[in-house]
Amino acid sequence: MHPSNNLNKILIIDFGSQFTQLIARRIRELGVYSEILNHKKIKYFKQIDSNVKGIILSGGPLNVYETSKIKFNSKILKLKIPVLGVCFGHQIISKTFGGVVKKSKKREFGLTLIKKIKKSKLTNNFFNNRGTSKVWMSHSDQVFKLPKKFKAIAYSENSKFCIIENKVDNFFGIQFHPEVTHTTRGNIIFKNFVYSICKIKKNWSSKKQKERLIKEIRQKIGRSKVLCALSGGVDSSVVSKLLYNAVGKNLVCIFVNTGLLRKNEETEVINTFKKKHNMNLIYVNAKNLFINKLKNVSDPETKRKIIGNLFVKVFEKYAKKIKKVEFLAQGTLYPDLIESKSVTGSQTSKIKSHHNVGGLPKKMKLKLIEPLKYLFKDEVRKLGLELNLSNKIISRHPFPGPGLAIRIPGSITEKKINILKEADYYFIEALKNQKLYHKIWQAYAALLPVKTVGVMGDNRTYEYICLLRAITSEDGMTADFFNFKKKFVQSISNKIINNVRGINRVVYDITSKPPSTIELE
Repeated sequence: MHPSNNLNKILIIDFGSQFTQLIARRIRELGVYSEILNHKKIKYFKQIDSNVKGIILSGGPLNVYETSKIKFNSKILKLKIPVLGVCFGHQIISKTFGGVVKKSKKREFGLTLIKKIKKSKLTNNFFNNRGTSKVWMSHSDQVFKLPKKFKAIAYSENSKFCIIENKVDNFFGIQFHPEVTHTTRGNIIFKNFVYSICKIKKNWSSKKQKERLIKEIRQKIGRSKVLCALSGGVDSSVVSKLLYNAVGKNLVCIFVNTGLLRKNEETEVINTFKKKHNMNLIYVNAKNLFINKLKNVSDPETKRKIIGNLFVKVFEKYAKKIKKVEFLAQGTLYPDLIESKSVTGSQTSKIKSHHNVGGLPKKMKLKLIEPLKYLFKDEVRKLGLELNLSNKIISRHPFPGPGLAIRIPGSITEKKINILKEADYYFIEALKNQKLYHKIWQAYAALLPVKTVGVMGDNRTYEYICLLRAITSEDGMTADFFNFKKKFVQSISNKIINNVRGINRVVYDITSKPPSTIELE
């Protein structure tokens, strides 16, 4: 279900920048389809797709003289397609056409003031009335000499060529990152490139995606049955509703209660999908099975594997009872596709294994269908609203596949799970009551495997520590803690201690990502 077969698009060639996905999202926010391709993959293309109307070269950690590591096919710069180089991409363009790129005497990191030299289609309405703009820099190398045909458009105190252009061939280079929010009016750079230079008209919206996906699902599935593991999270909810709109009762959803879900999770899922939307939903209560298997298991990776393998077995057991099933649906998103070796060709370190139903299609001989695999998370939420899912479902914070098991470091018990469910419930309800929930990307309570002494009334207590975590983020790749007012932190601490037996101390995690991950395990 590739959306680019008939859509004009911007191709983003990725050189390993942490911001590459942001570039793709900024283009899509303009209503134009964008796609990411690792620079190592270009050599496999005899020619660029005819629907590519513009190319963006991303930033990256390499330098242009590390030729053994750069597998960039420079022939794409001879295709008469507009090209915009960002940071490292700017340096690649300069070097390819005969410019000089060297180490800077003074590096530029963070906010930098740049000054306009002359007008350009790329920078129309980008500079303020004084001809300056604040941008986000992140580079150690810089262009020292321009290639032929190129002109300088802007400079900074330490860099003569912050913005350059070759007006004849529509090549542009910028030494800064317009995709990050720190750059003032950075989106105007992309707007000018997409609309004025590449001349692409809007072709990407939630409504158009809904219509396209439903049509393609019907063509692929026909009258066959399709299975979907429904968890109640945003991704599986949107996949399920999308499939239901496409094939109706030929969709069978299986909801497995692992006993590791949030408070009232199973009730909400059944009420939403079975009762409200009249979907074919099989409820499996495997709570005791999961909790017994996790008894005395403290290693986080072992926990994840046990949960993942057990989920596959439970799902497979009930799926076998359904006749004439040919397809299995998964909620794979575009970032998953980008980060997989098969798409990017890059090697990435495994921080944590991911719990999904990826082992099912092979074992059950089912055909895999992934309707959301070219969408980002924010696009999935918008699609969900187009499908008439409630804002309550669509705006839910991310919840890990292994559930509360990885929010209780060390071994877990049913008692610990019940304590944590209550603490988490009070925390989330407080956020909603104070209208903070939608300002936060993800929030949760965790139960630490440590007991401390406390005093309640005249009695000594020896109970668990509850850790609260709330973060702000755009995509979960980096994150910062949410800065609550002291009054709120005191209030929720008192609420939890007074209402949840088993907790006598509450702490708030103020660690960013990196160095920490969002979840504890």
